[in-house]
Amino acid sequence: MPLSSPSPLFLRRIFLTASLAGALIMPIHFVLAADTAATVHPASWPQGRWPLPPDPALEARVRALLAKMSVEDKVGQMIQADIKYVTPDDVRTYRLGSILAGGNSGPDGQQYGTAAQWQKLSDAFYRASMDTSGGRLAIPVLFGIDAVHGHNNLVGSTLFPQNVGLGATRDPQLIHAIGDVTARELRASGINWTFAPTLTVPQDGRWGRAYEGYSQNPALVAQYASAVVEGLEGRLGTPHYLDADHVIATAKHFVGDGGTRDGKDQGDAEVSEAVLRDVHAAGYPPAIEAGVQVVMVSFSSWNGVKMAGNKALITDVLKGRMDFGGIVLGDWNAHGQVPGCTNEDCPVAYNAGLDMLEAPDSWKGLYKNTLAEVKSGVIPMARVDDAVSRILRVKLRLGMFEAGLPSANPLVIKSAQVVGSPAHRALARRAVRESLVLLKNDGVLPIDPRKHVLVAGDGADNISKQNGGWTLTWQGTGLTNANFPGATSIFAGIQAQVKAAGGTAELSVDGSYKQKPDVAIVVFGEDPYAEFQGDLPNLAYRPGNDHDLDLLRRLHAQGVPVVAVFLTGRPLWMNREINASDAFVVAWLPGSEGEGIADVLLRTRDGRVAHDFHGKLAYAWPRTAVQIPVAAAARGEQPQFPYGFGLTYADRGDTGPLSEDAGIELSSARAGVYFTHGKPAQGFTLRLTGANGAAANVTATPAATADGSLRIVALDYKAQEDARSLDWSGRGTARAALVAPAPLDVERETNGDVMLVTTLRIDAVSAQGATVGVACGSGCGAAVPIGKQLAALPRGQWLRVGVPLKCFRDAGADMSKLDRPFEWTSGPGERIAVTDVSLGTVADRTLDCRAH
Repeated sequence: MPLSSPSPLFLRRIFLTASLAGALIMPIHFVLAADTAATVHPASWPQGRWPLPPDPALEARVRALLAKMSVEDKVGQMIQADIKYVTPDDVRTYRLGSILAGGNSGPDGQQYGTAAQWQKLSDAFYRASMDTSGGRLAIPVLFGIDAVHGHNNLVGSTLFPQNVGLGATRDPQLIHAIGDVTARELRASGINWTFAPTLTVPQDGRWGRAYEGYSQNPALVAQYASAVVEGLEGRLGTPHYLDADHVIATAKHFVGDGGTRDGKDQGDAEVSEAVLRDVHAAGYPPAIEAGVQVVMVSFSSWNGVKMAGNKALITDVLKGRMDFGGIVLGDWNAHGQVPGCTNEDCPVAYNAGLDMLEAPDSWKGLYKNTLAEVKSGVIPMARVDDAVSRILRVKLRLGMFEAGLPSANPLVIKSAQVVGSPAHRALARRAVRESLVLLKNDGVLPIDPRKHVLVAGDGADNISKQNGGWTLTWQGTGLTNANFPGATSIFAGIQAQVKAAGGTAELSVDGSYKQKPDVAIVVFGEDPYAEFQGDLPNLAYRPGNDHDLDLLRRLHAQGVPVVAVFLTGRPLWMNREINASDAFVVAWLPGSEGEGIADVLLRTRDGRVAHDFHGKLAYAWPRTAVQIPVAAAARGEQPQFPYGFGLTYADRGDTGPLSEDAGIELSSARAGVYFTHGKPAQGFTLRLTGANGAAANVTATPAATADGSLRIVALDYKAQEDARSLDWSGRGTARAALVAPAPLDVERETNGDVMLVTTLRIDAVSAQGATVGVACGSGCGAAVPIGKQLAALPRGQWLRVGVPLKCFRDAGADMSKLDRPFEWTSGPGERIAVTDVSLGTVADRTLDCRAH
């Protein structure tokens, strides 16, 4: 049979029997004849069978509950609200069936919390859901959270390597154990549902969520799927399945999120149905066979059709052909992206087969509109009853009607012995050891711990950086080591073992030293990010910023052997850094147990190798900054390091000099950065518009508008002339704006906590008041008045001041075509200094767009 028309069984043999040890996976969508129409053929998909045996007693309870429920009760069960925007009283009043804690939502209005705080909050919501006053029906509320590499919103928890690292371990039993520990720590905090595992199969490392995928290889993802589901939920057919030690798991994101064009988050997977089925859906049949209780539908599209509205894939394939019997859940306001829908109104999504919509901040409007649509028949009652029945079955399987308060769980009672326990941390440390991948070793490894070891780089003693995104906060930023009690930084782990062996370890972020070291371990890499904040235009590492490269070269030039330890959520073009190192270790995002790195890099005191390198690449490594290895393979191009590559101490590890041709001109261009170190990002232009309306681009400083109403000069912040001072000195209103080289689409960034963040110093404010705005072409834009809030901020101090992007969206700006993503408008007397303007989620002050 020719490759242009293979049978479904042949396709599945290609992928699900692929070698997990080293073969580079050739993506089918580059060799198949393209069939890009979004037509679904359910009969060509894997035939599934819901694995739970019939339970007449459970079904009788579901029917009895359904008969007692009002329309209001039913609609409430179908909506999930975020704890930042919902109270226990709301759950009581609106009969909401579930709540979630998003990436920046924690107890008591914080972003994260302790076990005691989560327990208290869980009890409060549970009590509200079980309140029968006024004739209410008691149905316990589900509580979901993104526990994606351990219980990552819990202070003091055990944090495991992100999935990109776990893929390198090739160890399903380890994955099962990690799921089990994550479930125990969730239960110890009073939470019974995790939005994990992520079963995406990323094909493009530019995607900001690539590190959430285990591998580019669908066979490996499929193998892991059942292991992690059984770890989280317990094994089907045993007393441990969904018992008090386990939680509900969520297979996500159905389907194709790892195959979007150019790796764009929430983008469009322009692939054939065969590729969608055999690559991107490979993890779902084994997850269903393992009894996964929830499937979350993707933000993304398939050939132009948003998944949240794709009835053929949700109802006909997932629920029909695959026989999935659990809850189908929407992602964070993803239904609002379906054509004809808003965040507060989307009958299309329910009718497509979604049982529960995640409406974190829009739940109240969604409840009102959905209730009206059910009563009018726009959403048929049969569809409602199916959705609610599925939700009730999951709650009954979990034993929620009998379990009582979350705090009554035995794991809660002994949570101090469960959360971050020595056994749990030992498992995480083992996972770190197994995940490390050695790309180069010219003989410097393993290191004699009796020597003087320099540990350098900004990742050496930075627990936040070694964890990455989805760690206490959504983006994993704004944290210090003090936020991670019980965790161990990479330096601390190295120092402990070196000291115990009789050597010395010196920490120096910038690589300076008091005594010349025998060896330097330089720990560096990507700063934390999550979702679309991590999308990249290419695979260059920190284009335009050679700080880490210079550090490696400087130490090497001083005659110090250099071991590079790279922290990353994906393979990036690192040829220059590899050439500048004697050994190059990919540590991925290893989590809370940094000493696992010392276990492998260092010999024992008596000279033995206690732990060799184990990890093998789960993603091919790019040869240039523009090579996407999975796509390049179809053209016969070889990556720099193939899928499955990984040296051990027995291997000869001299790579020879690698080509330092990036394939593009490396520059300072970074997604979401508009103004950096006092200058416009590459391609951007700083434009001043005077009170007389005349505009001029700033090409050098000092500069001023023609009428003198606004002047700009360079000043020093952290380095020479790395900031600009803007002085509104004339009469009338003047404006400073950043003009983009092409219209920017930041529409998706408005759905969440992303802000326009300006790093500035306020020297004086105008009595007239200032605004911050954006523009989207002639007659299109929005401005937020900030004068009063600005006046309340301290003078003469550098601050990161943020304005939520949704403020501009709600004020009428078309956020999909911004040509001026930053405009600061003010009058006489205003004087500010600015060094940076970018998108972000962390600020010293977040301005309230409702306060004028």
